[in-house]
Amino acid sequence: MTSELLDEKIKGQVKEFFGELKNPVKVIFFGSNLQNCEYCNETSSLLNEIVDLSELISIEEFDYENDQEMVDKYAIDKVPMTVIAGMKNEKIIDYGIRLSGIPAGHEFTTLINDLVMVSKQESGLSASVKDQLSKITETVNLQVFVTPTCPYCPQAVILAHQMAMESEFVTGEMVEAMEFAELSNQFNVSGVPHTIINSGSGEVVGAVPESILINEIEKALTLEIKR
Repeated sequence: MTSELLDEKIKGQVKEFFGELKNPVKVIFFGSNLQNCEYCNETSSLLNEIVDLSELISIEEFDYENDQEMVDKYAIDKVPMTVIAGMKNEKIIDYGIRLSGIPAGHEFTTLINDLVMVSKQESGLSASVKDQLSKITETVNLQVFVTPTCPYCPQAVILAHQMAMESEFVTGEMVEAMEFAELSNQFNVSGVPHTIINSGSGEVVGAVPESILINEIEKALTLEIKR
């Protein structure tokens, strides 16, 4: 794809947001040439255009079939998938922030927000929610199903990503519902945003405050212990 996806006005707005960047950020992209990956090339192009807007952001790209070591390292199970990682003393910090599918439409906001948050290395969550997260010692996987036209979806995804950044036990994944229709059907996703906790141990429909999501996470973990 030779034509650019971002016009000069949007690039200017993004550069303004990037004025808040503090520390280096590493974008790690996984695509595929073999799978029927409709949006792999487009997602790669979009990410590269964004990376070009700041010297503090860099990108590494890997192939799902040919880079097995990296696929295993970041637990990649679908493409396109983007990992937004921090950098400290030239070492990559994986906070568990994932975007599955192209971050287009309203989810473009999520992507830009993620880059700034990771660069600041601060989740921005309240002290009480940070305290609740600090007590979690079990793996938590938050899959937030979205569509590009959903105006409330970024709020839900950003919250999942904030929690992933705050806790080493939490992974927050944006899942583009139409790109991954089979997964959406598996979890009976009929409206978005729809957050699935640990493959169905819990769920939250709609964009909710951080206090509600953390309580639902705790409920899901309690149910898992009782099983």
